Amino acid sequence: MFVLALLGTAVIAGLPTPGGLSVRGQFALATMFFAAVLWISGALPLAVTALSIPILLTGFGVYANLDEALVGFADHLIFLFIAGFMLANALQKYDIDRRIALWIMSVMGSSPRRLVLAVMVATAFLSMWVSNTATAAMMTPIALGVLSQILGREGVAAATATADEMDAEMSADGGVASVAEPSGDEFHNIQVSILLGTAYAASVGGVGTLIGTPPNAVLASQLNEILGYEIGFAQWLLIGLPIVVVTLPIVWYVLTFVLYPPRVDDVSDARAEAKQYLADEGPLEPRGKRVAVIFTVTALLWVVGGLGDFITPVLPDAWGVTLFGGDGTSVFGVDGHQGLLYYVMVGMLSIPALVLADTMEWDELADIDWGTILLFGGGIALADALAATGATRWIADTVFRSLTGTPILLVVAVVVLLVIFLTEMTSNTATSTIIVPILISIGSVFAATLGLTDVAAAVFLSVSGAIAASFAFALPVATPPNAIVFGSGYLKQRQMMRAGVVLNLLMTAILTVLIWLLFQFVWPHILW
Repeated sequence: MFVLALLGTAVIAGLPTPGGLSVRGQFALATMFFAAVLWISGALPLAVTALSIPILLTGFGVYANLDEALVGFADHLIFLFIAGFMLANALQKYDIDRRIALWIMSVMGSSPRRLVLAVMVATAFLSMWVSNTATAAMMTPIALGVLSQILGREGVAAATATADEMDAEMSADGGVASVAEPSGDEFHNIQVSILLGTAYAASVGGVGTLIGTPPNAVLASQLNEILGYEIGFAQWLLIGLPIVVVTLPIVWYVLTFVLYPPRVDDVSDARAEAKQYLADEGPLEPRGKRVAVIFTVTALLWVVGGLGDFITPVLPDAWGVTLFGGDGTSVFGVDGHQGLLYYVMVGMLSIPALVLADTMEWDELADIDWGTILLFGGGIALADALAATGATRWIADTVFRSLTGTPILLVVAVVVLLVIFLTEMTSNTATSTIIVPILISIGSVFAATLGLTDVAAAVFLSVSGAIAASFAFALPVATPPNAIVFGSGYLKQRQMMRAGVVLNLLMTAILTVLIWLLFQFVWPHILW
């Protein structure tokens, strides 16, 4: 695939320049092809491919020097994600995330279906603040431990044999397993529903906050770079939380009532196991309590920082500018201020707070997913180049101009289905990095159809695509949570595909309607 990427890049770069596209734009498209092939195929690690982007952009002459090509790696939202990763490390060090999950399970898990729901709610909530990968990695062994109390450790270990039996039944029934079959299939259903529920909830929950999953940050950073448009933390909550609140129960219902209804009567041992796990954690030590306070204050300030339009009018002008930003004079006597409650600044301030509170050492803070950080930088650099050279607008005019006049619901449905399909073949981060700049660029094409300005249409379409990138459920490679639960060895790919195909189609329809409703009644008041 690396050779194919090189050959394709050379061909695109060497062809006669199409009308309406600059030479630099053609080279930017060649670079995009190179990155897209490697990101989709996984021939190189995602971060390594990202690091090659500024090299190619400078080598082709898209940028006159490497400094310009590297600007994307210093984007302010990259530092928000760095802060979010480090804050998550602190939560994990003191098992605060685990305590939250166990508490939810011990309170809610009074029946088989409610137990699955408790696992999913705990996973989704944590995934809003901790990366969905880390959340799935933590929740999967917890889920398996709880299952061992329902099925017995031998029953959990026997999952592979039971799965083979289910596969045979599915073949005999024309591809649909009978949920009425007795025997070992009973515990198999509860096991599959909990494990798939863990993976899917981690992905869905990440939509809730701006730091919950990489596609959200990719979207925010590229909107800022390409359009100079910024989505704040509180603004995103008004977009993401309704998505989570509506879709998570639907995923749970489909898993536990339609596809894999758990056929066990008593889960009291599992609930007791969760309570015992929580008791074994013991009281939270003083350093852990300080971490909990810092996390809570940070989350509250992220929300408060987005309420400037409501709070600023009751503050003195200088304090309004100092806290929420603006062009006026701050309390420091200078004109213009970012605002101390700017969400990136709040996130960055939480890191020295953790150190000053004597809760974390630098080595512990620095143990984060730097590969994802580099991937963000490469994606921003590529998006900047495509926008600056007019390549994304050329794509929009060439490929999508014929679709103007299409009904709005169909436009959204096509975007959602396309992104979900692409995400099934590659990581959701890579998909969003490739597709979001294109969706931003086609805003002008569909502005009249949507009845919006060019900027508003670009925001609407790109947000739709970023959200859809977290709803690919069919294949292990689609998202890290899918890969983690599949890698546990207690789940067959056919079971994930069966649930995933149903949910992909269902979520395409639900997201299309939900995004349209948000667009009609919520977004006009917060996004433009």
